[in-house]
Amino acid sequence: MDERDITLLKAISDLGTGSPEKLHEETGIPVSTIHYRLNNLREAGVVENDLYDVDLDAFGLGVTVIVEVLASYDRYEDVSEQLLDVEGVTQLYFTMGETDFVVVARLPDSDDVERLVRDFESVPEVERTNSTFVIASIRDSTRPLESYSLDTLLAELVDD
Repeated sequence: MDERDITLLKAISDLGTGSPEKLHEETGIPVSTIHYRLNNLREAGVVENDLYDVDLDAFGLGVTVIVEVLASYDRYEDVSEQLLDVEGVTQLYFTMGETDFVVVARLPDSDDVERLVRDFESVPEVERTNSTFVIASIRDSTRPLESYSLDTLLAELVDD
């Protein structure tokens, strides 16, 4: 992958579309080049499907870390914003119980974990973190409906 490939994938993520015209407007890359590069990224397994899901391992973000964050705060929104500003954070949950926040981060390598934790601990409200490396992803879906049968969804969610 080169700079253009990464620019295209970032634009797809930011825009929420793989429309070559919109990608051209965003990046300035010619539409024909966009088609060519997206096809190559599909063939290489980086782009997994027509929804432009990216295999983060193939892309180079192969380390998944789950971090529990304990913090003292007046407003959880203030801490949330600071945690979301840390590069690599893909999911953030405000939770009840002993842990205040659960963070999922995708990182290029294990060396970057130290930077991630240091960035979290530089947030004044953060008292402590507890990090867990993911050994293998069993299910990492961006489409939660796929974990349900159609019958269950219809039975549970259709208004009577």
